[in-house]
Amino acid sequence: VQLQAFGGGLAQPGGSLRLSCAASGGTLDYIFIAWFRQAPGKEREGVSCISKSEDITYYADSVRGRFTSSGDNAKNTLYLQMNGLKPEDTALYYCLNYDGGWGSWGQGTQVTVSS
Repeated sequence: VQLQAFGGGLAQPGGSLRLSCAASGGTLDYIFIAWFRQAPGKEREGVSCISKSEDITYYADSVRGRFTSSGDNAKNTLYLQMNGLKPEDTALYYCLNYDGGWGSWGQGTQVTVSS
């Protein structure tokens, strides 16, 4: 199973975007889902993490209070709601599942924050 992130695009500073993460090639099973991002010239960084029961969440300091992870088990889809976007949020965003081992990286979705 490979996860694909989609829903990126261009947003103005202060704007919002909602990323989605869905599985291809099978049924999504996970212990938790992690969102990562990689900006040009920078290392990939963890942004958020959410457990399947959604009782455990983690947010990087740079996004806490602005980003929210959630899931819809019926739709087998995870979401990253991004509010109060800043130019420094510009990056390629990925989602990755952990079910005792890490899944494989899928294609990310580009988020660009610019006026």
